[in-house]
Order: sequence, then structure tokens, then C-alpha cells
Amino acid sequence: MHKSLVLIILLSSSLLQNIQAQQSNEIETLTQMLHTFLDGASNNDRDTHDNFWAEELIYTSSNGTRFGKAEIMAGFETQTEVSNAPKTIYTAENIKINIYDDMAVVAFKMKGITGVEVQYFLNSGTFIKRDGNWKAVNWQATKVP
Repeated sequence: MHKSLVLIILLSSSLLQNIQAQQSNEIETLTQMLHTFLDGASNNDRDTHDNFWAEELIYTSSNGTRFGKAEIMAGFETQTEVSNAPKTIYTAENIKINIYDDMAVVAFKMKGITGVEVQYFLNSGTFIKRDGNWKAVNWQATKVP
């Protein structure tokens, strides 16, 4: 009986370590994905947006408008090739990620720098993992006053 209990404890511990390692890998993947996305968004890269957002995305912007991936992607069709608008560089700070099997919640403070102007936003996104790939299905942006 004692040997069985020790075996159960060892197996449970091993299983828990495996789950923690998998979650750590997913957190690392999502963190890198977020940084890659913000870099692409800083460069107004169409493919970056296409790869990041799920088709059924629900996006609530910091000004209170709600739209989906189709509207985001349509914006690339109407933009002009040369823009004189100043470029905004986006970065993420204070990233927090919770994993729930094939779903994840990512929350972070986004910093947007345009010239000398700096703005902060609290963003959160819900991600679903399909066919081994994470996609954002919901996004909320709140401007920090």
C-alpha cells in the first residue's frame, strides 16, 4: 500500500510538471506572438493583421466602436501607398497571460509612441488555439487617461 501511494504521488507530480511546462511554452509563444504583432502593427503590415486576428473577431476600440476582422482588413484596401502621417511605434508592458486548455487571455499595457507623444492603452484579448495556431477572437482596448 505504501509503495502504491508513493507511485501515485510521483505520477501526479510528474503530470503537474508536464502541464506547467506546456503552459510555460504556450505563454512564451503568445508573448512572442504579441511582440511580433505590435511590431507589424507599428509598420502597418497587412499580413501581420491577417495572421493575428480570427475571422470571427469582435474588436472593441478605445473610442467605443466595435468591428471585426473584415473591417480591419478593408482598411488596408483603402489606404494609400505613401503616407505623410507620423509613424506610431507600439510596445507591450506588464503582460499577463492565463491559459485555459485551447483558450488564453492576454492582458497588457500598450505604449504607443508617435514622435514625442506617448499614449498608453490597457488591452486584453481572448485567443483560441485551432490547428496548433493561436488567433485573437476578442479584443478590448481602453485608453489610459
